[in-house]
Amino acid sequence: MEERVKSLVVERPGRLSIETRAIPEPASGEIRIKVERAGICGSDIHILHGSNPFARYPRVIGHEFFGRIDKLGDGVHARLGARIVVDPVVACGTCYPCSVGRPNVCAQLAVLGVHRDGGFSEYACVPAENAHLLPDSVGDDKAPLVEPFSIAANITDHTSVFASDIALVYGAGPIGLTVIQVLKHVYGVKELIVTDRIDQRIEAARNNGADRVINTAQTALPAALADAGVKPTLIIDAACHPSILAEAIEIASPAARIGLLGFSAEPSTIVQQKVTAKELAIHASRLNSGKFAKVIDWFASGTLQPERLITHRFGLDDYAIAFDTFEHNPTECCKVQLIF
Repeated sequence: MEERVKSLVVERPGRLSIETRAIPEPASGEIRIKVERAGICGSDIHILHGSNPFARYPRVIGHEFFGRIDKLGDGVHARLGARIVVDPVVACGTCYPCSVGRPNVCAQLAVLGVHRDGGFSEYACVPAENAHLLPDSVGDDKAPLVEPFSIAANITDHTSVFASDIALVYGAGPIGLTVIQVLKHVYGVKELIVTDRIDQRIEAARNNGADRVINTAQTALPAALADAGVKPTLIIDAACHPSILAEAIEIASPAARIGLLGFSAEPSTIVQQKVTAKELAIHASRLNSGKFAKVIDWFASGTLQPERLITHRFGLDDYAIAFDTFEHNPTECCKVQLIF
């Protein structure tokens, strides 16, 4: 009898359900993973609601996942049962971006869980080269968080970070908290300022490394910084609203760097003169460009505390509660994990 597995599928925008499918077989160069844990991301919600322009349906979603090698495709040499985490960025390796070390913007980019089936399934097949071995010091609960922290690793590599920086992070949601931990605990910035509009996220920012917090639902950020005599030298937008860029340009120190993580299709209105007069550097960042090994090292060494982001865990059959919690409970929810 053919073996069947459960997969969480967005059949079409607005419809998410568990489907029972034939167990996938790894193609040449692939491995099959028995998935053990996976994390829900905001982009999964966007795919569910049809607002991700790159998604194709039906789609097994999920790009933050961890498991053990279960089967090898032709040409693959690996240890069955090895614990691995999967980089969702699948690139061609030959186009211009790939040739300069930027596979995350490959001309033929395919992201697991977006362009091709991902990890919200009991078993998943992935390119062997996208699998990264995990040391025993990285626990199962931390493993799915390698991917979100790779976002922070990517943007901070783009902007560069100095111990002398006065850094400002917009947004203390899941990605903002990864950036906060990396800036403070990896790079040790001199001062780390975080803004958000939700009290519970402000408190989370403090718990993850912020030196100063500003609730912008109560206080105008430019005025608060001016009163403190502070001009940030590094600004990272993890709130991702199109209005933020113009404000960041206004409040930035001369020679500052600004990092953008947003994917809004709405325009941002900026004045070129202000960018040039201060000689600001603006860096955009998408996904990650080969940062998994670096993040795994950070986890293994204890430099970061990724477990602080986990607030909820659910079994696969409780997926509806898990997604509702992630989407509609921002005051209490950060990272939600599915356990397979």
